[in-house]
Amino acid sequence: MPGGRLTQQERQQIALGLADSLPYAEIARRLDRPTSTITREVMRNGGPTTYRADLAHRATERRAHRRRPASFRGPESVPQPHGRDAEAVAEYEETLTTVLMASGLTKMTARVLTCLFTTDAGSLTASQLAQRLQVSPASISKAIAFLESQSLVRRERDERRRDRYVVDDELFYQATIASARSNDQLVETARQGVAILGPHTPAATRLENIARFLDFISEAITRAAEQAREVLHTKPETTSTDTAQPTPDHG
Repeated sequence: MPGGRLTQQERQQIALGLADSLPYAEIARRLDRPTSTITREVMRNGGPTTYRADLAHRATERRAHRRRPASFRGPESVPQPHGRDAEAVAEYEETLTTVLMASGLTKMTARVLTCLFTTDAGSLTASQLAQRLQVSPASISKAIAFLESQSLVRRERDERRRDRYVVDDELFYQATIASARSNDQLVETARQGVAILGPHTPAATRLENIARFLDFISEAITRAAEQAREVLHTKPETTSTDTAQPTPDHG
């Protein structure tokens, strides 16, 4: 799999693929690149409907030029735990942020969530988040408020009476349940429309079908989340290749 920055020719191929409504995975396959590379490239340069190869290439060159003076003190110079490659970690964090943005989060909320997800402790204070992301405390506060409202982070006090923002396995379950139940108001409102518009009219039929569909989806997601909940509290099984030991040679 080739590495390095995308070339201008590759960006032109991406633009052609988007014009043909190809999925990111297919564009990536044709370029022999990771799908995450294509996703990140498109999302950071206007999205699939406004992506332009020439503008994307110039923007990348400008970003690279701005980074050069500080490269000697970049992430590769910061010690990483567990022997991690700092540059690879930074690249992955950018990819995860881009994917979260594609799912509907704003850039700042996606960056905060990525920061929490990729921290071994699973928790950071507001000042630690602001320092890591090099943004204002107000930006962190606004992002955290949204993430809390979606049950994606939890607030708790540490021994120094500071608020810490936590992501853990149980929160992911709770966020899934909250997402499933977020349709309840829409279901109720749709069924109010059925009574007002008349139960045998095309508009009422449409609203009733929407309500039934969302009811079914919510129930299925809730049931699946309950069944899979224990997965969040168990360690992944090691594969045979991970645990296999060399067979002693007894001659």
